Amino acid sequence: MATASTAAFHPIFLTSKSPLKATHKHKTTAPLPLKQINQPSLRRDFLKAISLLPLLDLKRPPPSAAKEIEVGSYLPPSPSDPSFVLFKASPRDTPALRAGNVQPYQFILPPTWKQTRVANILSGNYCQPKCAEPWVEVKFEDEKQGKIQVVASPLIRLTNKPNASIEEIGSPEKLIASLGPFVTGNTYDPDELLETSVEKGGDQTYYKYELETPFALTGSHNLAKATAKGNTVVLFVASASDKQWQTSEKILKAMLDSFHV
Repeated sequence: MATASTAAFHPIFLTSKSPLKATHKHKTTAPLPLKQINQPSLRRDFLKAISLLPLLDLKRPPPSAAKEIEVGSYLPPSPSDPSFVLFKASPRDTPALRAGNVQPYQFILPPTWKQTRVANILSGNYCQPKCAEPWVEVKFEDEKQGKIQVVASPLIRLTNKPNASIEEIGSPEKLIASLGPFVTGNTYDPDELLETSVEKGGDQTYYKYELETPFALTGSHNLAKATAKGNTVVLFVASASDKQWQTSEKILKAMLDSFHV
């Protein structure tokens, strides 16, 4: 982010070493009368400073986009469990939601977690409304408990059938074989899959996974939950290191269970 230095402004902003300071050791010099200051120069410098203001991040970022703000300061308590807060994604949150490529989703998370920024190249912002590869929707994390992210994949990447249900795409094992690298952050080995299950929620079917991934970039423990809706498969991923997993396993599983589209 560019910033404007006061050194670029008029000499009235100069420090104690300014040439306007008295040059005699034991004498002081009266300030110049305002009329003796070069008025065109003052006006020019002032306008230059004003022109730099758009480059300054003077406005507080929306809570949902701020990295250092705990989500409990702006998200409402979860109706099902007040010890968590509820995140409901809306079109203002991601480019894919604005483009209608992803249906709104929601999940709970601890109030101490913070939302992290998604790099533009990973967000799908550059390819909406027709992305060929999966992209990251949102990310949250806590240094002591782990991190979660929502990944969206174009349906056409997995099947040629429009508006296919997740069952029509294939078995849980087939789906994770395709999307596993987006869970681990690098590679996927079928031997890392510890458990799979199928869950119904209204009209949606969800595939759930637990993986032990010692070489994953996301963490040595990963949980995932996927469903298909419209022309997109949406994947919720919760990740933790060995140390984080010891204390946050139940929390991450509660977050995973709460995810639905």
